[in-house]
Amino acid sequence: MNDLENEEKPKNEQTGHVAEPSMAAAAMDGVAAAAALRSVFQRVNQAAEKAGRVPDRIRVVAVSKTKPVSLIRQVYDAGHRSFGENYVQEIIEKAPQLPEDIEWHFIGNLQSNKVKPLLTVVPNLKMVESVDDEKIANMLDRVVGNIGRTPLKVMVQVNTSGEESKFGVEPSGCVGLAKHVKEACSNLEFSGLMTIGMADYTSTPENFKMLAKCRSEVCKELGIPEEQCDLSMGMSGDFELAIELGSTNVRIGSTIFGAREYPKKN
Repeated sequence: MNDLENEEKPKNEQTGHVAEPSMAAAAMDGVAAAAALRSVFQRVNQAAEKAGRVPDRIRVVAVSKTKPVSLIRQVYDAGHRSFGENYVQEIIEKAPQLPEDIEWHFIGNLQSNKVKPLLTVVPNLKMVESVDDEKIANMLDRVVGNIGRTPLKVMVQVNTSGEESKFGVEPSGCVGLAKHVKEACSNLEFSGLMTIGMADYTSTPENFKMLAKCRSEVCKELGIPEEQCDLSMGMSGDFELAIELGSTNVRIGSTIFGAREYPKKN
């Protein structure tokens, strides 16, 4: 359960086709996932109440990376609507096969040449949580305008751990990037900040506190209430701590869907 829901593969590695399991296996997996989802919501509620917060203010994004459409559908049938994907190829393969009222979150690193297929194939894309430079913000803004869809919600990804392997703008640059999105990208709606904690969780509290500090600075500069700026932080291994430290958007993958299933390399 300690795998990173947002963990990116190297930029030149492509995700393979997601194989569908047998009907019996899919049914069993679906029952387990629906039960796991209920457990996650119970834990979210408990963490929120412990921190003196309102549970309804916390969104759970079910991260379905590497998982088949049949399993996502069963979690959908259990009443869930917010799902997240890391790879453009996966989301454009899955989204057309699933109900249109799903609110998709793209949470992986996004390359400029993948922006157009993402936005055109997934009209119910609710949010891109991983904007980490002006170039990708400008590309999203331009494509949203060209295809005439409603403004797209975006978050600025902040590298709060300082790890070179992580994407995200440095904390010192989050105000500037957020300001660029809000003032120069009329087809985008700045919605908050996202981060990924340390893989071994040793510095996770500091990472989360840093993101909260960034939010205070961003909101002061932009003149918006902090309640209007989401904090997307917390995954399977640390979402309760994240909620305690102010998260409004947790990204839960393996705790709901089970371990990742990556294609084997030849």
